[in-house]
Amino acid sequence: MTETTHTAPDTARQADPFPVNGMDAVVFAVGNAKQAAHYYSSAFGMKLVAYSGPENGSRETASYVLESGSARFVFTSVIKAVTDHGRFLAEHVAEHGDGVVDLAIEVPDARAAYAYAVEHGATGLVEPHDVKDEHGTVVLAAIATYGKTRHTLVERKGYEGPYLPGYAAARPLVAAPEKRTFQAVDHCVGNVELGKMNDWVTFYNEVMGFTNMKEFVGDDIATEYSALMSKVVADGTKKVKFPINEPAVAKKKSQIDEYLEFYGGPGVQHIALATNDIVTTVRTMRAAGVEFLDVPDSYYDTLGEWVGDTRVPIDVLRENRILADRDEDGYLLQIFSKPVQDRPTVFFEMIERHGSMGFGKGNFKALFEAIEREQDKRGNL
Repeated sequence: MTETTHTAPDTARQADPFPVNGMDAVVFAVGNAKQAAHYYSSAFGMKLVAYSGPENGSRETASYVLESGSARFVFTSVIKAVTDHGRFLAEHVAEHGDGVVDLAIEVPDARAAYAYAVEHGATGLVEPHDVKDEHGTVVLAAIATYGKTRHTLVERKGYEGPYLPGYAAARPLVAAPEKRTFQAVDHCVGNVELGKMNDWVTFYNEVMGFTNMKEFVGDDIATEYSALMSKVVADGTKKVKFPINEPAVAKKKSQIDEYLEFYGGPGVQHIALATNDIVTTVRTMRAAGVEFLDVPDSYYDTLGEWVGDTRVPIDVLRENRILADRDEDGYLLQIFSKPVQDRPTVFFEMIERHGSMGFGKGNFKALFEAIEREQDKRGNL
């Protein structure tokens, strides 16, 4: 007998004041987009899929679009600043170094999303407008968030091109790995100034209809020397998750303090990338030159007692310095890179989830102590 499934109306989505389809792109302003694209192709296993530059009409900037599964990174550098946008990008790199300027979100209706956000207190940066080419039409708008970061709202249901109008399909820079390194952006973490975390949580609650997902304060997220506070906001489907961190008063400088000092203000601290095989991911990336934080052997001595059975044996986790955590919904495996540029700012997390929708609370102490060891080497603790 064939079972017939009747799909009920998605009332939760219908009631969502700010529905989203997911992350559209993480957009970086960098000093040399060509070299950045090569690094993320070779070290992260991403595939170059689109390009915009002088060869196809962009006289001011060069942009490279890389993908791995649904994860999309865009790297843009200024060739010659002639507009406000070009000057903004050039000044951003000069002030902050390579960093994220845009956490672009795909939405079903960019005009409605922009209107809702502005009506509820957002600062509009770019009003909704159509952008067209032979592949169709994209509707774009943008609002401001913490620091100089923005959210571009992207409606692309009427578009079949490689990225956006103005971009041409591009050949990969390097041979793609046999297995995809990661398949999606899991979450993007922002660092803000002391006392500003709740303001930005409220912003996402009111402006974008996001709800509070997790909260980490006090001893949850402190070591002997440094501390921070964090709250996580997410859209109704949990496809877009934004932890917001702020420093807390402690004996020494926290990782958030260090970031704010060297980045020159609030911004995106790290991007977590979802993988189905974290061991292969880490081994592949490490062999390509990506440096990951180390944790002491003692972490693994008692790990099995509280995390229980995991897909990856404890000895393999130990060998690869991968962390594990368990909550009421399941477990996760995670590892964090060192900063990927000379400034101790942006870094990455690789995460493999098995039921757990947490963020590795049980690993905070081990992780932050590892970060503190790196801060100490840099003379910034």
